[in-house]
Order: sequence, then C-alpha cells, then structure tokens
Amino acid sequence: MNAYVDTLGGRNPRTSMREIDLSLICILGALLMVGLIMVFSSSIALGDGPKYVNAGRYYFFTRQLIFILIGLFAMSFTFLIPMKFWDSKAFWIYLLCVLLLIAVLIPGIGREVNYAFRWIPIGPFNFQPSEFSKLAMIVFTSAYTVRKQKSIHGIKGFLPIIVYLGVICFLLIREPDLGATMVVVAIVMSILLLGGLGFMLFLVLFISAVFLVALAILTAPWRLQRFFAYLDPFSQEHAQNTGYQLTHSLIAVGRGGFFGEGLGLSIEKLHYLPEAHTDFIMAVVGEELGFIGIFLVIMLFVILLRKGLNIGRQAIAMDRLFNGLVAQGVVVWFGVQAIVNLGVCFGVFPTKGLTLPFISYGGSSILISLIAFGLLLRVDYENRCLMRGQKPLGFGASHA
Repeated sequence: MNAYVDTLGGRNPRTSMREIDLSLICILGALLMVGLIMVFSSSIALGDGPKYVNAGRYYFFTRQLIFILIGLFAMSFTFLIPMKFWDSKAFWIYLLCVLLLIAVLIPGIGREVNYAFRWIPIGPFNFQPSEFSKLAMIVFTSAYTVRKQKSIHGIKGFLPIIVYLGVICFLLIREPDLGATMVVVAIVMSILLLGGLGFMLFLVLFISAVFLVALAILTAPWRLQRFFAYLDPFSQEHAQNTGYQLTHSLIAVGRGGFFGEGLGLSIEKLHYLPEAHTDFIMAVVGEELGFIGIFLVIMLFVILLRKGLNIGRQAIAMDRLFNGLVAQGVVVWFGVQAIVNLGVCFGVFPTKGLTLPFISYGGSSILISLIAFGLLLRVDYENRCLMRGQKPLGFGASHA
C-alpha cells in the first residue's frame, strides 16, 4: 500500500493538507487580542494626565484597532505575493530602507521627540523607518546569502554584507535607536550563520557587535546612566530618575504575584509607570494577570517561534533557501525583540525602548510585524503547495 495513503479514509495526506496552517493564524489572533485588551487596560487613565489631555478613554484602543485592521489587510496582500518577487526586488527594498532612514533625519521631514528623530508624520499617524529596516534586512540579507552561497563562508562574500549592514546601523545610531540597531544586527548575523557563514567569521562579527554596543553605551552619558541604574535601580541615586521605569515595572510585576490583581486593577498604570501601554506593557500584564498571564503570553511566542523555525527548515530541505532564510529571519526578529522586551520589564536587561511584537501599542510595529507574518505564511503556503505537487497561487502565478 502507498505509504502516504490514509488507511481510514483512503486519502493522501499531502493532497488533503490545508493550504494554510490554521494553528498559526490562531496564535496570531490570540496575541493580537491579548495586545488589544491590554493596550485598552494600560492606557485607560492616560487621558487624565497632561501629556494626553485631549485623549479620550478609547483613544489608544481605537487607534490600535485601526492599526491591526490595516496590518491584517497588508498581511493578506503580502501573502498573495510570491516569494520570488521579494527575492528579485531585495536590493530595491534595501535602497528604500536607506532612503527612509535618511529622510527621518532631515528636519522638517522627521519628527523630533526627546532629541530623537525616529518618526515620519503621515497625516494623523507616525511611521517609524527603523521598524521597516528590520523587515528590509531580512529580505535583503536572505537574497544576498543565496546569491553568494559559494563565497559567503569567506572574506570575499562576507565583507560586502557587512558594509550594507554598517550603512543601516550608522543611520539607526544617528536617530539614535540602539535597540533597533541591536535587533537588525541579530537578524543579519542569524541569517548569515544559517546560510553558511564560517564559524570564525561569525565569531568575529559577534565580538565586533558586542564591542560596538559597549562603545555606544560608554560614549553616550544617558545610556551609561541607564546601565548603572539597571545594576541597582532601587538605590537612592537612581530610583527617582534613570531607574524610575525599571523600579515601577518591578513593583508592578511583584504586586501581580501568581494570579494577578485582576484585569483593569493595575495601580502602576495610573501615571506611575511611564510607557505602560508600549515598552512596559508586560509589567501591566504581570500586575493584572500575574505569573499566569505572563506565562501564557510567553508560551504563545514559544509556539509561534517553534512553528516558524520548522517552516524555515522545511523550506531549506526542499531547496527553497531564500524562503527558509526569510522565515527564520522573521522568527529571529520576533524572538529577539520579545526576549529583550521581557528582559527589560523584569530587570534582566538594561532599559531599552523596544516594543513587544503584536502586544505593545504602536502603528509601525503592528503594521510591519503583520507584513512579516504574511511572509511567514507565504513561505508555509509555498511549502505546502510544493508537497501537494501544485504551483502556488498569487500575483502572476496560477495552478499548474
């Protein structure tokens, strides 16, 4: 009997396989729903303060919902685009990224907030080019690695991508945005390693990255103060200034205990914890939903990352190296950013402004993260079509 025949139904599992992994969609839906609820809960009192005096009770909830709907539309559109298109346009995507990162530094185009140029106003919304840089470098580095397969393990193939990466990092540091720089470097390093970069070159790149991060901290007084505050946030010197966010984040998590104070019952979100709806939203999750809430969010990310890695490995096994590297690059992005965000909230890492994908408030983060998720779904879809012996549908494609 055919090894692929289902003895109960007489069906071939490859032909009866769904075209889309519904469990992946359910995980995304759960993350977005948790994020929407917690953005509403953590931002409900912000309108009472001077910074958001004109914001109503549903202001951030409504905007987050709009961001999600726009992001889901963009994700669906991305899903319809064959991966070959992204491969062929990788350099132009990189060039667009560079132009946006330059534009945000130009007074009159970029918006300055707290001495940082990170946003480009587009009507009532603000676009953050640093978020787009993560997606752009996933696509560009994956395409570069495929094209340089024969030389990526040596200096000849290694140096050009470091130059490309250096341009992006330089522009990000100019904003300044060290957090986005670290995520971009982690993405590029992981894709190069998975694509065949020699271990010694990877080690050189890793040590160089650590050295440059340390240099960035030592040469910027405010970053150095944050680092010392991280070492002892409750000290008299730091508790009311550079360590203020971290101390109140830890207080919030501590108050939550195992089961939490109850949804909506956080005290720290009442103008004690800054950025409670963005970078420190997990502190509010910890206070209101306790360890159980934090654990469930972490498990959703773990399942998502595991599925994403499997999709990438499957694509590489079927000789779709670009697809596989893109999928695994997306997974590294989500994983690194989630680990850093959680680590900051729990005092494991120094304070760094990075959102939690799909959970934190932010239009650019939600939009670009959902586009990246659309790429992941597309890779999975093309894997399944290949196993079914069918040609993937999409713009410019049809069934064989």
